[in-house]
Amino acid sequence: MTNIDTTLQDITRRQLFQTCGVGLGKISLASMLASQLPGSAQAADQPLADGLHHPARAKRVIYLFMAGAPSQLDLFDYKPKLKELEGKPIPPSVIAGQRYAFIQPDAAVLAPRFEFAKHGESGVELASTLPHLATVVDDLAFIRSVHTDQFNHSPAQLFVNTGSGIPGRPAMGSWLSYGIGSLASDLPGFVVMHSSGNVSGGAAMWSNGFLPGQHQGVPFRSSGDPILHVANPKGIDRDTQQATVELLGKLNRKRANALGIDEVNARIESYEMAFRMQSRAPELMDLSQESEDTLKLYGTSANDRGSFAKNCLLARRMAERGVRFIQLYHSGWDHHSNVEGGVKGQCKQTDQACAALIKDLKQQGMLEDTLVVWGGEFGRTPMVEASAALGRSLGRDHHPQAYTMWMAGGGIKNGQTIGKTDELGFHPVEQPVHVHDIQATILHQLGINHERLTFSHAGRNYRLTDVHGHVVQELVA
Repeated sequence: MTNIDTTLQDITRRQLFQTCGVGLGKISLASMLASQLPGSAQAADQPLADGLHHPARAKRVIYLFMAGAPSQLDLFDYKPKLKELEGKPIPPSVIAGQRYAFIQPDAAVLAPRFEFAKHGESGVELASTLPHLATVVDDLAFIRSVHTDQFNHSPAQLFVNTGSGIPGRPAMGSWLSYGIGSLASDLPGFVVMHSSGNVSGGAAMWSNGFLPGQHQGVPFRSSGDPILHVANPKGIDRDTQQATVELLGKLNRKRANALGIDEVNARIESYEMAFRMQSRAPELMDLSQESEDTLKLYGTSANDRGSFAKNCLLARRMAERGVRFIQLYHSGWDHHSNVEGGVKGQCKQTDQACAALIKDLKQQGMLEDTLVVWGGEFGRTPMVEASAALGRSLGRDHHPQAYTMWMAGGGIKNGQTIGKTDELGFHPVEQPVHVHDIQATILHQLGINHERLTFSHAGRNYRLTDVHGHVVQELVA
């Protein structure tokens, strides 16, 4: 009896069914073989390797995620009508049937808090809080008509990053890692960095979901050890560590061959990647290699403890070293009160570095094949969250119907503005762009048809854009 118990402990429920006498194992094998036949619904359920669906315009993505939802009306989407109506109640017909997080029935219209001016040959209007971005507007493409299905932070952030407002789906970076792999052998294909606090969506936003574990986003710290638990313990030199990793690899491969568990292979890869990163990651994070002019361009220094500016420079260094998807999260844009002071403070932290990243990539000859994306999870309302009579400083509520994002590089047609909202900045009236359309376009620029990159899970084929999404052809150069 003891031998039987030991055997059962070494196999999974699925393996038991595959090897029992009722023939389920043979049925499963036949199903797997059939799925590889031409025309099979699951034939696309494979990594792309070097066989892209179409020629790629970008090799990598740097996604600047502004968590908390920046106010598009105070940054990018100038609406003079709001000045005319400031202090007056929003027309009931505008908000009829809409859902909001905290909006009051007597909410009054709130005008833009800053002056706007046109910049560049494209004549894009920007708020005065973005003087650095104003110098690169002709390298950008603005999308003023983005809309989403979610109106609260956590599900909306998950939706942008994973295509679903519910935790458990793979992140965009995980899909890319699974689909086309990494350009780096000694760094992860999907790296995540934070500045200015935590994000509502949490680690689920860079999770591999149901994809194999090696495709999960790896958080890097911009001060101290770049990655926790990777450095050798005291008394362990590199040769000893290498021998340990090799032995673990042999034991794990033996286990994987015996049990057929894919996650064991993911664990093997994680150990081997961690060993390779022990020498590569410290070199990557060492800004003393950068010139003073470059540090000044970004507004950072070799002693910076973890600002958004430092992370932007590190993103360029990661891109140089082959990291496929680099996601920078910057929190602090959730301005339910004091939207004027809040936006001003966040622009002070991010504006210079965003423009510097574009200039630096362009100078390095990397902008043409690096897709830079900037945006949050939704926008902000044209009315105050509560009336001034209530004694609260003026802020804006969540607004999923329309907000602004921008892209640059990676085969994006620059110097243009796509989409238009109504005179209150409330609804898109020209070229509405859904979040799934943004996701489809990002994949398209990397040579991927978003409808064909799928993974079979729980009885159906999943993809980043679910059953939605269209490439925004106006963005494609």
